[in-house]
Amino acid sequence: MVTEIIMPKLGQTMEEGLLVEWFKKEGDPVERGDLLFTVESDKATLDVEATSRGFLRRILVPEESTVAVLTVVALMTRTEDEEIEDYEPRPAGERVSASPRARRMAREQGVDLALLTGTGPDGRIVEEDVMAFLESGSESISAETAQEDDRADIVIADTVPMTGLRGIIAERTTKSTRSTARVTLVTEVDATLFVEVRERLKAEVADDWGFAPGYNDLLGMIVVQALREFPYMNARLSSDGQVIEHLHEINLGIAVDTERGLLVPVVHHADDKGLRAFGEELRTLVERALSGELLPDDLSGGTFTITNLGPYDVDAFTPVINPPEAAILGVGRIRPKPVAVEGKVTVRDMWTLSLVFDHRLVDGAPAASFLQRIGQLIENPEPLPGAAQEGT
Repeated sequence: MVTEIIMPKLGQTMEEGLLVEWFKKEGDPVERGDLLFTVESDKATLDVEATSRGFLRRILVPEESTVAVLTVVALMTRTEDEEIEDYEPRPAGERVSASPRARRMAREQGVDLALLTGTGPDGRIVEEDVMAFLESGSESISAETAQEDDRADIVIADTVPMTGLRGIIAERTTKSTRSTARVTLVTEVDATLFVEVRERLKAEVADDWGFAPGYNDLLGMIVVQALREFPYMNARLSSDGQVIEHLHEINLGIAVDTERGLLVPVVHHADDKGLRAFGEELRTLVERALSGELLPDDLSGGTFTITNLGPYDVDAFTPVINPPEAAILGVGRIRPKPVAVEGKVTVRDMWTLSLVFDHRLVDGAPAASFLQRIGQLIENPEPLPGAAQEGT
């Protein structure tokens, strides 16, 4: 009996996966539960286990190959000598690799995707490739040809393939930059009382909770409160781009820098959590992100994102919106600075925040009101949103 091993579909939006590593060789015996291979999707890296026992007889997709979900990647047999020479599996990579938006545009405009050269990860065709084809009126130029220039005298020290998570990040940030009407608002707020509250909470609850609340925990609670008060910021663009969807639940994404690249795990239903529950879940997600153990659901469903570069001594920056969300908050470092307070110069802990929002979904003044409210809650953090819950 021949058993097909397929590229699994790890989430509703997953269309293809990168087969990172095989744990078995052709001819190896396989027991139920044995690790077969590692797959990397646009959400996470997961190990695929065998669901039956037998022998791995033929590997059809080599390591570091990207194929569509449900593609047959290998064949197993119940016995070691079972004949498979005449077995015809479903072909791997038979269809053109393209994003859903690219397929829809191509279908609507009557474009044959086979004529295009993709500029996405591993040659995947993205919406911008179809647009470029339509604008040119001819075959699109390959990325390799388009990038040719006079670089023959430059010695290359190293190369990093634009595949896997790195390629996904490249595609998404490029798509965000091209497809959103980005506007950046920057404000500087007095975080002196905010820092004092954090220090007091560390002393009061660290032993009981098992962790000391950090700036991201406290800021997360403040952003949740502001999103409750300004629900038009907790929004996204519909999949067809025709409707602004204001969302009931608040799912807060927190950007995490990992060895594999930038990941944004999501604290789901953050508006239903107090400071302790929020902090516990955030720490669990960060640990999973750093160890490469995030599940697809951990990285999906975000409605607003916070990204903090303060630990890297960055004062201010312009982050990239995480589509289809309406906005992202960039957080710099807290710095003691001389400022004028009631006509006198004094040193205060100042904090720079950058709100990047999609002008298609919200106008400048409403977005500014939202950022202003975050600043007010930081400057006057008593009582801190969420701190009254769960015993604090």
